[in-house]
Amino acid sequence: MIVVVGPTGTGKSDLSLDLAERLAEAGRGAEIVNADAMQLYRGMDIGTAKLTVLERRGVPHHLLDVLSVTDEATVARYQTEARAAIADIVARGSVPILVGGSGLYVSAVVYDFQFPGTDAVLRARLEADLIEQGPGALYTRLKAVDPVAAARIGAGNGRRLVRALEVVELTGGPHTAALPDEPVYWMPAVTVGLRAQRAELTPRLDARVEGMWARGLVEEVRGLIPSGLETGVTASRAIGYAQALGQLTGSLSRAEAIQVTQQFTRRYARRQVSWFKRSPHTHWIDFDAPDRVDRALTRLADPEQPADHWAADPAS
Repeated sequence: MIVVVGPTGTGKSDLSLDLAERLAEAGRGAEIVNADAMQLYRGMDIGTAKLTVLERRGVPHHLLDVLSVTDEATVARYQTEARAAIADIVARGSVPILVGGSGLYVSAVVYDFQFPGTDAVLRARLEADLIEQGPGALYTRLKAVDPVAAARIGAGNGRRLVRALEVVELTGGPHTAALPDEPVYWMPAVTVGLRAQRAELTPRLDARVEGMWARGLVEEVRGLIPSGLETGVTASRAIGYAQALGQLTGSLSRAEAIQVTQQFTRRYARRQVSWFKRSPHTHWIDFDAPDRVDRALTRLADPEQPADHWAADPAS
């Protein structure tokens, strides 16, 4: 399996397509499996930079447009479906290319994660606590029993706080949905990461957000409201979509919606860098390197080479 990771705006989709085409030229079929949580949703195209069918260059893609905006995206469900798709690709004699920037989703497929189950009664109780007491109270409770998970999730993500507390109660141990210190691979994989210094990436991200508004993100969001976007547990909070909803309801001006989305996008990119840099086995390549495809293929030909680590400035 080939894995292509990196922060948003570094060209992961283009690299995955280039790799698929080069493999095809060498007589190996290749298919792409999406690992961007928001690209799972039907109709959420502009704000997620989802490739159109024409832009996919004839390369088969999997796990795009598989959820409605009212569905809740869960990493456990994604793990099952992504691994099934990858197993089918391998069975056809093709190379699976897992590509995306949702760190936990990528890691859940690449590494041997075991997700605890759920308890409907316990979940309902915790969700009631969230409504009555707010996420701050749940954060305090989680911090007392699992400070590592609390620090990772933060005080504002009520849904993830509920899940973490549920796992703690069910297992009697810490919330385990995190990258292990010594990861065990689910199947052989070579991971290629695209890197960019903050000084290069920030203007790209800001321009990308402005481009989303110019291409009609607000109209896309307006069209998703009848499908239930506003009540979607996951989709309604997606970066860009939440702000476009704010613009439509009048709580944000157009300029404010764009500015907030840019801020959240930059923050998200920093979290992605922090997540992906944890893996000591990722081969990092500059996002704008003219020979990046050749360098990635070299890694695939000799996966035992020492990894090229991220030599980024501390601010990135």
